[in-house]
Amino acid sequence: MTLQPEPTIGDTSWFTHDRFGMFIHWGLYAQAARHEWVKNVERMTDEHYQRYFDHFNPDRFDPHQWAKAARQAGMKYLVITSKHHEGFCLWDSKYTDYKATNTPYGKDLLKQVVEAYRAEGLRVGFYYSLIDWHHPHFPIDGVHPYRDDPRAAELNQGRDITLYAEYLRNQVGELLTQFGQVDILWLDFSYPNQVYKGMPGKGRKDWESEKLYQLIRKLAPQIVLNNRMDYDDFPPDIHTPEQFQPTEWVKVNGKPVVWETCQTFSGSWGYHRDEATWKSPEQLIRMLINTVSCGGNLLMNVGPTARGTFDGRAIQALQVYADWMSLHSRSIYGCTQSDFTPPTDVRYTQNGNRLYAHLYAWPFRHLVLPGLAGKVAYAQLLNDASEVPFKEAGVDRSWDENELPEGTLLLSLPVVKPDVVVPVIEIFLK
Repeated sequence: MTLQPEPTIGDTSWFTHDRFGMFIHWGLYAQAARHEWVKNVERMTDEHYQRYFDHFNPDRFDPHQWAKAARQAGMKYLVITSKHHEGFCLWDSKYTDYKATNTPYGKDLLKQVVEAYRAEGLRVGFYYSLIDWHHPHFPIDGVHPYRDDPRAAELNQGRDITLYAEYLRNQVGELLTQFGQVDILWLDFSYPNQVYKGMPGKGRKDWESEKLYQLIRKLAPQIVLNNRMDYDDFPPDIHTPEQFQPTEWVKVNGKPVVWETCQTFSGSWGYHRDEATWKSPEQLIRMLINTVSCGGNLLMNVGPTARGTFDGRAIQALQVYADWMSLHSRSIYGCTQSDFTPPTDVRYTQNGNRLYAHLYAWPFRHLVLPGLAGKVAYAQLLNDASEVPFKEAGVDRSWDENELPEGTLLLSLPVVKPDVVVPVIEIFLK
């Protein structure tokens, strides 16, 4: 029987149907163009990093192009970094001056993105960093850019984490009340057990997670909330393995949960000009299939440039999804892990009585599927709806049943692989 997670507090019914979303990491770090953690990795001072704020002017920003590319790629929802660890806010928050409206660009970026994606029919969610390397009351710790500064202890004097926790609640309140219905809140991240040079990490006590959680549920009862607040007193709606491809349904304490893996086209979340590990078309499509075949969602990231455009390599990757999903989205939307066990080089997804066999290796003439004899009414290639004839061991008396074990389905395939990255056979079960 297909695994069924326990009901969630937030509404995940649409989430587990749509299966595929776009992640966007965008901030001042796009100007450095060498990873969104550049301030941390290079131990930059606030004064050094200020150059990015002073020159931030994404003059080619067109969120309608972004949203159209997402929709054409088959993505059904967006999660965008309203604020990343650097502390810079894409919206016109009244609780900080460190925001897009105070840069040379001078306008609220988040509002424009929200409107554009909703116009394309996508749901909208916000990523919000619990970490803030710019805020004066965020204490220096082991992930702070000043962690190795000999003045760290001195600089920490007078910093009050309770004032910062209040700042978190104020800003989350803005996000949940100023942009209409927000479908997802992606908080990131907690590290309470990390100690660096005597400086402890941060978790639920620092974020005052209970108060923050209560505020979120009060303002947005149905919002989908992730699992990174270090708050065990409530069950998160979704669990979020990062840069990791699960090979089975994700479980917590032995129980299946609603889950989503977040991945990148290359090795970086923010725009990285010199990144060289861009994934191949086969990797991109297989990541989506593998995820849904294990009952999960895929959140695939794009890091826009500092001028507000998608990098050409990201556009090519999105086109890979667009081409494949235009023919095969039926094997993704509304699908989940199947009760049937696929053979080697095949991944199953299933939606009711429709079983989808995704072929990672194209066989010569025949595909052998154990356990399906007597259970299939019809089969076809999904890309063109051309029939795939089949025989069934133990059912079809015109076939030598000694060739394969009873219960085996033998599909007769064309010699030449269809011109798609991963072919899919749609099998109609009786």
